[in-house]
Amino acid sequence: MTHETFKDTVFCLKDEMYRFAKRFVMSSDEAEDVVQDLMMKFWQKKEELAQFGNLKSYALKSVKNECLNRLKHHDVKMGFADFQLHRSELYQIETNNLKEQIISFINGLPEKQKAVIHLKDVEEYEVAEIAEILEMEQNAVRVNLMRARTKIKEQIQNLMDFENRMIDNL
Repeated sequence: MTHETFKDTVFCLKDEMYRFAKRFVMSSDEAEDVVQDLMMKFWQKKEELAQFGNLKSYALKSVKNECLNRLKHHDVKMGFADFQLHRSELYQIETNNLKEQIISFINGLPEKQKAVIHLKDVEEYEVAEIAEILEMEQNAVRVNLMRARTKIKEQIQNLMDFENRMIDNL
């Protein structure tokens, strides 16, 4: 594979890989590191990449696996309790912006639901593609998507109810 071919087939996926990685690691720097490390690995294995039929799917699977490995390593390094406390503090930051609230609701979802809702509603993948990327059954993708959307809807409704009560008390 030539440099030009690599650039046209693999490197062009870097922005999408970054956005997907950021959903897992929630840090811009860490997401950039994930993408950079994977690009280096892909370049080193550039001749083997031709074996993979759907290169985009392979790249996003690689992002998912790399992020999960980093999160596991992070858990071990910080200790489970410290990591949970840190994560809770991040989620409890209050915002006045509904968009930021919704993003925090999405980030609070279990990893599978977060990945499914990101791929479906942000990246606009089809259910079959998501199933391939996340190595899940299509029905499992649909169930996780429905559960994620239901949780987000409930949280938004709770937020709106709370804000309405606050307005009524004024």
